[in-house]
Amino acid sequence: MTVTVRAATPSEYTAVEAVLNAAMLAFAPDIVRRASTLVAVETRRVLGALVLDGNRIEAVAVRPGRRGQGIGAALVAEAARRRPELLAEFDPAVRPFYGSLGFEIECDGGRCLGRFRSHNRFDECSTLG
Repeated sequence: MTVTVRAATPSEYTAVEAVLNAAMLAFAPDIVRRASTLVAVETRRVLGALVLDGNRIEAVAVRPGRRGQGIGAALVAEAARRRPELLAEFDPAVRPFYGSLGFEIECDGGRCLGRFRSHNRFDECSTLG
């Protein structure tokens, strides 16, 4: 099956929130509806989601059973195509994920900030199959 990354439709917002909740991410109650929300879908099932508020990644998550398959990278790649400069604040536990995608990372205590300024590296991640 092929995974497609695209903008979320309003009918998918509940599924997006479920994916974010399953990843135990804290997010503002209305962020999914007011920000740019991307989804990775396979046969209409939301496998992952990324919430982009301006150039800031507010949340990115993939269903637990589908992690490690490039879905998160594909979501970030699509965000980078839409915004050539991205920022993300995250826990140190996910630093390897952001580092592998080329983010410049600074950590201070329990939080890290990643900056990404070029999206050319993501060209090979444009589709999953």
